[in-house]
Amino acid sequence: MTARLLFLLLTCLSLTVLRAAPPAAVQLQRLRCELLTNPEGIDATAPRLSWELSGPARGLTQTAYQVMVASTPEKLAADEGDLWNSGKVAAGQSVHVGYGGAPLRSQARCYWKVRTWTSQGETAWSAPAQWSMGLLNYLDWKGRWIGLDRAFPWDDETTHARLSARYFRKEFKAAKAVTRATASIIGLGLYELYVNGQRVGDQVLAPGPTDYTQGVKYNTFDVTRLLRPGANALGTVLGNGRFYAMRQHYKPYKIKTFGYPKLLMQLDVTYADGSHEVVKTDETWQATADGPIRANNEYDGEEYDATKEMPGWSTAGFDAQKWGKAELVQEPGGAFEAQMNENMKVMETLKPVALKPLAGGKFILDMGQNMAGWLRLRATGPRGQKITLRFAETLQKTGELYVANLRDARVTDVYTLRGGARETWEPTFVYHGFRYVEISGYPGTPTLADFDGRVVYDDLATTGEFVTSNATINQVYKNAYWGIRSNYKGMPIDCPQRNERQPWLGDRTTGAYGESFVFDNSRLYAKWLDDIAQAQKTDGSIPDVAPAFWRYYGDNVTWPGTYLTIADMLYAQYGDAQPIAMHYDSMRRWLAYMRANYMTAGYLVTKDKYGDWCVPPESEKLIHSQDPARNTSGEVIATSTYYHMLTLMERFATVLGKPADAQEYAALGAKIKDAFNQKFLNAQNQQYANNTVTANLLPLAYGMTPDAERGKVFQNIADKILVENKGHISTGVIGTQWLMRGLTAEGRPDIAYKLATNRDYPSWGYMAANGATTIWELWNGNTADPAMNSQNHVMLLGDLIIWDYESLAGIKSAAPGFQELEMKPALIDGLTSVQASYNSVRGLVRSSWTRDAKRFTWNITVPGNAKALVYVPAKDAKDVMEGGKKVSGAAGVKFLRLEGGRAVFEVGSGEYAFVAKQ
Repeated sequence: MTARLLFLLLTCLSLTVLRAAPPAAVQLQRLRCELLTNPEGIDATAPRLSWELSGPARGLTQTAYQVMVASTPEKLAADEGDLWNSGKVAAGQSVHVGYGGAPLRSQARCYWKVRTWTSQGETAWSAPAQWSMGLLNYLDWKGRWIGLDRAFPWDDETTHARLSARYFRKEFKAAKAVTRATASIIGLGLYELYVNGQRVGDQVLAPGPTDYTQGVKYNTFDVTRLLRPGANALGTVLGNGRFYAMRQHYKPYKIKTFGYPKLLMQLDVTYADGSHEVVKTDETWQATADGPIRANNEYDGEEYDATKEMPGWSTAGFDAQKWGKAELVQEPGGAFEAQMNENMKVMETLKPVALKPLAGGKFILDMGQNMAGWLRLRATGPRGQKITLRFAETLQKTGELYVANLRDARVTDVYTLRGGARETWEPTFVYHGFRYVEISGYPGTPTLADFDGRVVYDDLATTGEFVTSNATINQVYKNAYWGIRSNYKGMPIDCPQRNERQPWLGDRTTGAYGESFVFDNSRLYAKWLDDIAQAQKTDGSIPDVAPAFWRYYGDNVTWPGTYLTIADMLYAQYGDAQPIAMHYDSMRRWLAYMRANYMTAGYLVTKDKYGDWCVPPESEKLIHSQDPARNTSGEVIATSTYYHMLTLMERFATVLGKPADAQEYAALGAKIKDAFNQKFLNAQNQQYANNTVTANLLPLAYGMTPDAERGKVFQNIADKILVENKGHISTGVIGTQWLMRGLTAEGRPDIAYKLATNRDYPSWGYMAANGATTIWELWNGNTADPAMNSQNHVMLLGDLIIWDYESLAGIKSAAPGFQELEMKPALIDGLTSVQASYNSVRGLVRSSWTRDAKRFTWNITVPGNAKALVYVPAKDAKDVMEGGKKVSGAAGVKFLRLEGGRAVFEVGSGEYAFVAKQ
């Protein structure tokens, strides 16, 4: 099995320094291992361990470490590392330290601790942390796949498939005292697990989606506390998810289907006397589909009939005479994989802001925020009363729901009351993208207190905070935050509301990089790289959607190229080279495939499918521009992007120690660059192709433009934006990925700031000014044809969030995983303050600056075991104070040079307060 990225185990440790002064100066703040939110059942046979260092003194660096791993807490406490004792290792590495001990067996529990030697003394041993291994081998799974491979009379298998949930149960006896019980489950498409009537875990919509013919995810839980002496019961509910297709018998050439829901599970029980028992899925389990969840479909909604509830169905002694036997069914075909990325959870609960009546006894509920998740309701009414909830992002002028942009997704939940006491309900196996809910059939008059919005996305830590003195930038950032988390659903999807919700690669080419400042998305995107690899054809072709739930193999460069850019992001932001190593051969095969099929003898790549997707069109009603002057040549996009992919592969080959490969990529890249400039660079006016911003920007950003021509080419970009487009954006998905950084790198952050703060069309601020609380799919998403105007997309963010953190706040990694930082905030007239922070893999980075006519005040934090180059706006180092004293006398601050109106200093870890005369 392959390892994945790190999970942040929030174990706060306060450790004593072993030398005399200063006391308690160094702390190990957090331990991390490659674990899930629940640190049970990983399949990384060589897990990687990490820790953070911090202390009040500046310049803290690690010089050595010692890791100890034991099979029991007692052995670890006695300093007996029977699984691994690294000994003292002279190294500064504090992230991704690979386990190097004895082979780890299935279901082994591992307890570990670390101590370090630093520039400021030796730490004591950390408090212990732990992880457990999953079922590492296929034969470790003792059960059989069970299911009910058919529809029932109340089901509907037409285009809008409405298949009822499957319920399974098994009773067993625990004759002895239980010391450990571990449940391992693969419930496809989605599951909920119960032990003795208690739901296991707080995850929802689990497990994570995959191409189930290639790989299926399992989850593992410690359920020891839920078992009791004597009779016990296991219960599982299966929903459809992506397994039983959301559009059954509809476009089978396009939409992949996998069959009926199915279950593989086992409970491994260890008794006090050392004996073991396995309770596994087989034909002795009982099953029914005649439960309260009558239908569940991600596009269309869930129907729940509370009159069909079966109280106690997952407890021992339940009367299951009406249940049938579970059937043995075919396994899905994919390899069993521990889910190393986070499951989804209800991450926030929102209260609605308004409730307005409509004709016919209907009501419109306004959540005040476009979101993804579902509605929880409370009601009291007669048995059999049906409450219908219909979801949408916007309203018509009449106050009714606007659903044209949802296409044929019915997005409707129906709850049938059991009657009697007050009832509370929320769905189990669906989610919706919505701000508004139409409520009909509610008994009596509903109030705001009767409803909650349940915000659902992957259980990712929020790692970034960002606010400026500009209200538009702040609102767009907030909208981006809501849009990003709306579209994390075990994979990055394009939208959460209509009949699509697909993991399009092109939406995240650069977006994932920006998102990594806001959320710890390392494990999510590592998993997505696996999805992409599993979707690759044997000839090397990579689809535009992965997992390939839609069979879109378009053979373009820009969308599949995301495979490489995501790996590069994980290395740059998280310091993790493992995804590069894991996927290098597959990436190389894709590049060879594209070269063999779509590169001319003259080194130009001819195939492009989407162009600069979604440039602002000439008409408010258009989705895509028809004006050739606005659209960039596909050959320009494909060739320049292929060149960029070669530069990434050259970097990857260098990281992996493959110099011959690196030389091969560089040599081919040189030929492509020459051919590209010869074909597309106009020697008279120094413009590329038809002079769109994207056509000029890509070769600049990719380093293809000759040095002597860079200034002139960039001037074409500036003139296009400021003169022809009157200070507005004109790029689509491809160009916007490099726009803000490209403008800033060429010395015009003022133009980028203008684009970021515009509030008229087209701009991000225009969306906000027109009521958007997320990011639209189109620049004209409020007026375009409803066939494609999702109000909750992220693809048009481009590099905006990267620019926010790196260019405005000055938080930028200069070496993989923030081992070194470049802190160089752009100074722009009109922007007077930025406060931002980012929890990197090495610890907290903070940048907070204010500016007026007389001084620039800047407070920064650099994490332990890292250093930074700090660019303070000043004409001379003598104009800079730090900590209230002249910078020349500041501890840990080293002046390097004056550069471009800034004094450049090198600092180690710690907190700093710079003040510079202006």
